[in-house]
Amino acid sequence: MTSLTKAEASHRTSAISVGGYQVTLDLAGTAEVFRSTTAIRFTAAQPDAEVFFELRPALLHEVTLNGTPLDVALLSDGRFPLTGLAGENELTVVADMPYSRSNEGLHRFTDPADGQVYVYGFPYADQAPRIFACFDQPDLKAPFVFTVTTPEHWQVLSTAEASQTAPGQWKIGPTAPQATYLTTIAAGPYASFTSDHDGIRLGLHCRASLAEAMKADVAELFDVTRRCLDESHRLFGVRYPLPKFDQMFVPEFSVISLDHPGLVLLREQWLFNSAAPDSERETRAVILAHGISLMWMAGLVTNAWWDELWLGQAFADYLAHRIPSEVTRFTGPPTTFAARRKGQAYDADQRPSTHPVSVAGESVAAALLDLDRISYFKGHSALRQLSAAIGDDALRAGLRLFFERHAHGTATYKDFLDALSEAARQDLTHWSDTWLKSANVNTLWPELETADGVITAAAIRQSAPQTHPVLRRHTLDIGLYDAAGTRTALVRTVVDGARTPVPELAGLPEPALLLLNDGDLTYAKIRLDERSQQALPGLLAGLAPINRAMLWCQLLLAVKDGAYPAAAHLALVADMVRVEPELSILTEVLEQARFQVADTLLDPAERPAAVAAIADALRGRLATTGPDAEEALTLFRGLIDFTPDAAELASWLGPVELPAGLALDTDLAWRIRLRLTALGGLGAAEIEAAQAADPGSDGALGALKCRAALPDPAAKEAAWNALLAPGDLSNFEVFALAGGFWQPEQEELTAPYVVRFFEELPAVAGKQGDLVLDLLVKALYPKHSARPETVRLARALLDSGQLPESLRRAAADLTDDLARAAAVR
Repeated sequence: MTSLTKAEASHRTSAISVGGYQVTLDLAGTAEVFRSTTAIRFTAAQPDAEVFFELRPALLHEVTLNGTPLDVALLSDGRFPLTGLAGENELTVVADMPYSRSNEGLHRFTDPADGQVYVYGFPYADQAPRIFACFDQPDLKAPFVFTVTTPEHWQVLSTAEASQTAPGQWKIGPTAPQATYLTTIAAGPYASFTSDHDGIRLGLHCRASLAEAMKADVAELFDVTRRCLDESHRLFGVRYPLPKFDQMFVPEFSVISLDHPGLVLLREQWLFNSAAPDSERETRAVILAHGISLMWMAGLVTNAWWDELWLGQAFADYLAHRIPSEVTRFTGPPTTFAARRKGQAYDADQRPSTHPVSVAGESVAAALLDLDRISYFKGHSALRQLSAAIGDDALRAGLRLFFERHAHGTATYKDFLDALSEAARQDLTHWSDTWLKSANVNTLWPELETADGVITAAAIRQSAPQTHPVLRRHTLDIGLYDAAGTRTALVRTVVDGARTPVPELAGLPEPALLLLNDGDLTYAKIRLDERSQQALPGLLAGLAPINRAMLWCQLLLAVKDGAYPAAAHLALVADMVRVEPELSILTEVLEQARFQVADTLLDPAERPAAVAAIADALRGRLATTGPDAEEALTLFRGLIDFTPDAAELASWLGPVELPAGLALDTDLAWRIRLRLTALGGLGAAEIEAAQAADPGSDGALGALKCRAALPDPAAKEAAWNALLAPGDLSNFEVFALAGGFWQPEQEELTAPYVVRFFEELPAVAGKQGDLVLDLLVKALYPKHSARPETVRLARALLDSGQLPESLRRAAADLTDDLARAAAVR
């Protein structure tokens, strides 16, 4: 479908005003399509105005404008033109709409555990026309009324309360005025739990087969929700704007969450039906807080156009890590962000597709292409830096002023910046231009002169890449640590320009470790001086969690830059495993060490020894870890990933007791089976038997991933064909197959597929939907094959012009990562 442009949307905004939608959905029919009838009331500024509405049907039955039937053949590329408008207009559209299995429109899922069917709407961005006819742009907000027909045992939820008018008949609304992309429904035999807080009805929902898993966590989920609602109210100065707040965990969800006003949809991954460490529960609290903050940052005040969607998402990510750490039992989100998500922003910011935090998309597709880790995680980091620069009180005052002025409407980034500048009593335009409207990342490193054990002069150097030569103003802390790991000084400074003297350090004792960005206030690559780098292995464990997390992120960046050896990084990981108490750091560093450093950045000849050393360290700590220790599960998951011992893995599926008294639940069993399969210790028959014993969706996806990991030519060919041939695989099935296919221990077996990936990708591009294709390319790209010949194949494909633009960007970024990894090796 042709992507709506900003100019087209502006013309339509000036031409019409939408009074309301009445949408009738019949979900009681076939498994392939549903009937959608839409009546839209709208006014036209001029009788001769020409506009269009959007619709992506399986079959369009009728279009009627002000009682006059229109020719359904006028629908072209998802657009239907309207001419001859009156001042007051009513448009009626009747169509059969296709269900989706890839989160494009109304997604339909059949639970393999019990055969029950569930549907939910995925209208995000430009997918609403796959559910109902509409004027699909964010600034044409309007109230909605839904009438929904379902099987009698289903319930229906939406952004407003749904009431059952008869068996299988439901009515919703009218809602508050809302954008089409924030309008959704969900229907099915969902299990529900309810509560009340501050006059708000709270709801938690999931499919029936997961009800027991949700029941175990209802108290925690409601507690986090209540606390985050209250703190958001306090920060924004505006009460939660709706009478109810539902959170629904849905199957086969391709994003982490969609935050519709009053009905947040969440990936089922965060509803635990197996043991979960506190690090995952913390992440879930962050996700809940993200959705809650968007009730204000998107629902109450909506971006006028897609190029400013980044603002709400960046603020939501910032607040999602801040609020839970301040008001719930989960105090670690800033540490987790420093260890993981911030590094993802640094990576994205150095790739060919780098862009400013504030995107400048002239179409929906262009704007959404840039809504990525830079928008979310660099945007979050920039806002944290802003808070350090102007003070938290000014930031809070700016937010309150913004909501006072624009509640229940739409607003632009300029509106936001004006409110913030007014509250801070300074013009923040220059800050905005350097932090939000310029791309890439700076590098900071210290200059230190000493004599007789005392600092005589100090400065901080700042550089920027030649492609993006912007030097920023950084407010940061400098920490000085002695040989015992004690912080002897903490100095706040402002780095501005290529070289910033720091006279406050003069006269202080020469430190064993000088740490720039102590507390992780700014966004920059940090380099250690030679003395600090030598002292780091002995001092790292004693630093504050936020600094350990920040340094692990910086060390990984240094490995990718070729400034720190991959082998030294993994040796440091083996030492860390023995003592690190912070679950988020353990989790993130172990994952990075295995799947980034060991699998892609380390010389393959060194990999077996390095991986085995970390496995030994994990075994050693597990041997002294008690059965109730919170870190036991994280350590054991790490051991599964790192152990090269197939017999050890097989024993954990049999009579041998797991380390630290852990229980073999469904999640651990499938993790073990995947690693065991990759090492050749589990065959197709055993995988089939395991799936038969676990007939739910977890078992189906686990078995699919294991089949793709079988070290067997026929199994690899079958998995490859299933992935690249157009079919009816869901997005999660694609992800499972791709996730099992490449295994470092099978490099000789899969070598022909490295070549085939680049040869066959252009042909696949025309046979899959954009969402599935994007997922497929990112999941199946041969990242592990960081060799010059693979880089040549990748660049030849990029130079050939055979890839569509929707694929080219992701392929170029992955190729840049591949080239950097090959250079490091």
